[in-house]
Amino acid sequence: MGSRLFINVWAIGRDKDVWTEPEKFMPERFLGPTIDFRGMDFELLPFGAGRRICPGITLAIRMVHVMLASLLNQFRWSLPVEMEHDGIDMEDQFGITLAKVVPLCIIAAPI
Repeated sequence: MGSRLFINVWAIGRDKDVWTEPEKFMPERFLGPTIDFRGMDFELLPFGAGRRICPGITLAIRMVHVMLASLLNQFRWSLPVEMEHDGIDMEDQFGITLAKVVPLCIIAAPI
């Protein structure tokens, strides 16, 4: 009674029993209709769950496609010349927040 329960969302998202290659960036794994990201399945909780679920979830779900499409449509995207031969480093740096070891640097040129 009076206890608090903290769910480690970071660890759930990297569970090797649930995800193949959990440390690898593979957005295509979320294309299947088997996972509900609205807090009903513990495999994926990007917006939280229960009483504390993000109140902007419906707006975010509807607007993310429009925003991404607008960015892709209005800009030509490229890597800086010095990064073209190395590609993008996706290694994480752990701390209070999760950040990339090498920050993403891309060039967005208006079309």
